[in-house]
Amino acid sequence: MTNFNSDPTLKMHLDINSCFATIEQQANPLLRNKPVVIASRDTPQATIVAASYEAKAFGIKTGTKVNEAKEVLPNIIVLEPDPDKYRDAHLKIRGVLNSYTDNLHPKSIDEFVMDFTNMNVSPDKLLGIGQNIKDDIRKRVGEYISVSIGIGASRFIAKTASNVIKPNGLYQIDPTNYLDVYSKMTLPDLYGINKGYTARLNSIGIFNVLDFYNAQEELLFEAFKSVGARFWYLRIRGYEVDDVEWDRKSFGNSYVLRRPTTFAQIGPILMKLVVKTAKRLRDGGFKARGIHLGILYDDNTYWHQGKKLEQSLFDERDIYRELFKILNKAPSRSKKIKKIAESCFYLVRKSFSQLDLFNDVFKKTDLITSIDLVNDKFGQFAITPGRMVSAKDEVPDALGFGRIRELNDRIAGV
Repeated sequence: MTNFNSDPTLKMHLDINSCFATIEQQANPLLRNKPVVIASRDTPQATIVAASYEAKAFGIKTGTKVNEAKEVLPNIIVLEPDPDKYRDAHLKIRGVLNSYTDNLHPKSIDEFVMDFTNMNVSPDKLLGIGQNIKDDIRKRVGEYISVSIGIGASRFIAKTASNVIKPNGLYQIDPTNYLDVYSKMTLPDLYGINKGYTARLNSIGIFNVLDFYNAQEELLFEAFKSVGARFWYLRIRGYEVDDVEWDRKSFGNSYVLRRPTTFAQIGPILMKLVVKTAKRLRDGGFKARGIHLGILYDDNTYWHQGKKLEQSLFDERDIYRELFKILNKAPSRSKKIKKIAESCFYLVRKSFSQLDLFNDVFKKTDLITSIDLVNDKFGQFAITPGRMVSAKDEVPDALGFGRIRELNDRIAGV
């Protein structure tokens, strides 16, 4: 059996505790020490995307419905997301971390990985560096912002260590204490082990993390049925298998409508979703060769359809035109729409070597680039297609926990 990795513990994982809620409490002192949740809107069926620790103490967490939270705490404070505020905090924390290492990898809006391997830093100094980082964040970002930091020989072990003490933790996992840590964890406590994988592991006699660690690779293959068995065999032993930046596969948006909407009314909302997606597509340096549309009706039935395109698209007008063709094929047009989702896939890097004979691609590119520059300076929708004007305040800006790649590209060097 491969022993636990004895390489120097020079990887550090940092996450912002209760990210969105904590940032709101930092911005508004009147919210501090109170149960606060962030939801798409303050309506009964809206889903909570972040909860303060004061709310979590009552069992209210991400995924809880607003009405369920109010049954537990009638006076709970429900806020709508403020993405600009969260981006600002992300950038400030990023600035702090860049002062400690150039090898910084933002993994999401609230998570960062730092690698001190080539910095001539002794592993026994990492706990002190971690404490200095926490102090600097309190001084430079806000005294109410707390972070948990984990240290290990791999990204996975560092992330696992960051979850040992919450909130405001600082912990290191190494060959001297990993068994003690594992003995206190359940399988779902491991990042990447969901209910499905837990059931698979249970089916082969693995019921806790120590069982998982002690299992032979051949036994793990019975659960994972893929090369994932090898990855997990090494990952749980502290070896680095996650130091890979995977290419983006798609861009898209979805939106739960404030009220069921007819097909005749859905066009402007679809356009606003497409504008947001197309901008992220371009910011990432991509064009798309595939599109997809999904509709959830108000009776909770679902319809969707995708399409591979002959031309690579980057202009929201072209993407919208193709999606609208799909929309017109949707069945049950007498029913109302409860949720709509669109996405672009089959991504290709921007290249205009193959010209569309029926469109001046270079002229279109110049126009779209100019519009993007104006919107970057004066706000996302300073210039918008006329078709989306009637969408008004529908489809507000959002920044998901995992939506960080395009932000990274735009702020490289911060």
